[in-house]
Amino acid sequence: MSSPGEYYQSLPPVVKTYGVICLMTTSAYHLQLINPENLALSYESVLKKLQIWRILTNFFFLGSFSVPFAVRLLMLARYGVLLEKGPFDKRTADFLWMMIFGAFSLLVLAAVPLLWSPFRGISLVFMLVYVWSREFPNARISIYGIVTLKGFYLPWAMLALDLILGNRLMPNILGMAVGHLYYFLTVLHPLAEGRDILKTPLWVHKLVVFWGKGAQINSPVEPNPSAGVAFRGRGYRLGTR
Repeated sequence: MSSPGEYYQSLPPVVKTYGVICLMTTSAYHLQLINPENLALSYESVLKKLQIWRILTNFFFLGSFSVPFAVRLLMLARYGVLLEKGPFDKRTADFLWMMIFGAFSLLVLAAVPLLWSPFRGISLVFMLVYVWSREFPNARISIYGIVTLKGFYLPWAMLALDLILGNRLMPNILGMAVGHLYYFLTVLHPLAEGRDILKTPLWVHKLVVFWGKGAQINSPVEPNPSAGVAFRGRGYRLGTR
């Protein structure tokens, strides 16, 4: 069994960075260093008070320390890691672009009054769970050692569990909707039409090169010698390994 330090070092860069930021945000809240109200999404504050950071920070608060918070963090550590190490192995820019697309889509949905919520991080995590379920539909999953089901049904099982526990369902439903939109645009539509309309932009590849973390097969940008990451050629879409 690896030590906590070894496990942390083994985590892929995007999921590790996002998970650490979420954990630090909740820790800062419990230490009374921050007020979540200053992180929450508010288009009125963004437009009238120029509090631009709210567009980003609302994704970093997954709630206070509690069982639901632990479940969300474990979902990120489990299914986010399996995605980034599996279908997105050596495709750091593609994985980052998936999360950027998901966050942008959730921000657009937040403009609809009935779909608005101050924090969208839960939906972003659930998006990763949904995409994982489509990538590994036949994987065997055990829910608390009681129920065993195929990976394809995991999001629906988690949705049913939240219903039983009395948790809000809308964040999960939005995550599933955005996850399905991403999967449709990057896998189903290209398979049917032969054209990828959601290709990872060049600026995301350049951002990953500048970051110097992860790796990208067939990237359209030249490597940064100081980054220690090999980038060559052009990118390819999800599902064409």
